[in-house]
Formats: sequence, structure tokens, C-alpha cells
Amino acid sequence: MSGREEFTPEPTPGAAAQLLPRHQASAAVADLYARAGWTVVVQDVVPGEHLGFFRDAVTTGPLYLVVLAPTAEAVAAREVGRPEDGYDGGWTVGLLDEELRARTPRRGLWPDTSDLTPEQAVDAVLGGLDEPRVAG
Repeated sequence: MSGREEFTPEPTPGAAAQLLPRHQASAAVADLYARAGWTVVVQDVVPGEHLGFFRDAVTTGPLYLVVLAPTAEAVAAREVGRPEDGYDGGWTVGLLDEELRARTPRRGLWPDTSDLTPEQAVDAVLGGLDEPRVAG
């Protein structure tokens, strides 16, 4: 297999196949740092059924899962002020929001950060750390 394929709302088999090694690599690096004594945070967008594969790839615990879940309207308003469009490959704010809310397993902590500052979002996550524990 060669060449990168964009993961779109209707991914090709090649694009879907590229996600598993990507998630396995992220999990392996996270495990490596965790075993060395670091507290590890992995930031990614892991939609739909792929969340389970990613979660299963992490072997070090405890494992906490946090999905920052502002409304699609809040995300769209934030995007207006950004210099670059963070959505490519056919994704829109609405399509990604639908993928996350309708097809992603509701595991861990899902705070609505629509009206929160970054500092308040951190407080919401830290205040709910018992809830998103999903392993170990």
C-alpha cells in the first residue's frame, strides 16, 4: 500500500485501512510514555466505530476518555474567526458533529464546552475525571 488517502465522510477502503495503524501507533507511543512514568494525553478525532479499536489498542491504565462536545453551532461560530479551515475531505462541522453524536459510542466524559473558556473546559474535565475512566 502506498500513498495517503483522505478519510472522508464516505471513506474508501484504503482510507479506512490507514486509520487502524495510525491509532495503533498513537496508542503504542502513549503506552511507551506511560510506562516511563509520564501522564499522557492523546488528542485526536476518533469517529464512530474507530473509537473502540483505538481504546483497545491502549494497554496502559488507568485510561480516561474525554470527548469535548460543543454544539455544532458553537464550533461553526469558532471556525469563522480561524485563519484556516480545519475541515477537509468533504467534512463539515455538521457532518462531523453528526458522526460523533450519532455513531460514536458514548463512553467516558462528554462535556458540552460550547460556552466555556479553555480554562473552564480544563476545570470541567478535571472535575469529572472519575466519570471517563474506561479501563484499569
